[in-house]
Amino acid sequence: QVQLVESGGGLVQAGGSLRLSCAASGRTFSRFVMGWFRQAPGKEREFVAAMSWGDRWSDRNTYYADSVKGRFTISRGSAKTVYLQMNSLKPEDTAVYYCAGRAPGPLLGPYEYWGQGTQVTVSS
Repeated sequence: QVQLVESGGGLVQAGGSLRLSCAASGRTFSRFVMGWFRQAPGKEREFVAAMSWGDRWSDRNTYYADSVKGRFTISRGSAKTVYLQMNSLKPEDTAVYYCAGRAPGPLLGPYEYWGQGTQVTVSS
């Protein structure tokens, strides 16, 4: 079993930055695919970014939604931490952001493990 806990959300002005963190506990997830999703009020949850990990560089891939490409960066810190660096934030980025994990496979999912979410609010 894997538990995921997000942190780092908050209120920021448009053009600002935030870094979200996702801490994993439980079984090892060193080779898991890790992703970030978001859900805005009244909208369906949508994919934001994901990355795969492995011993070889060829196993390490990232993928971003077009809406965040060039502004957001997904990365891994320690063996059990994943980050989402969000720059040049826009009001339309306002949402609850969720961390997700799955065994090696497609970056777009489906994902097996989910965090509880962290609120990001971008004011205009």
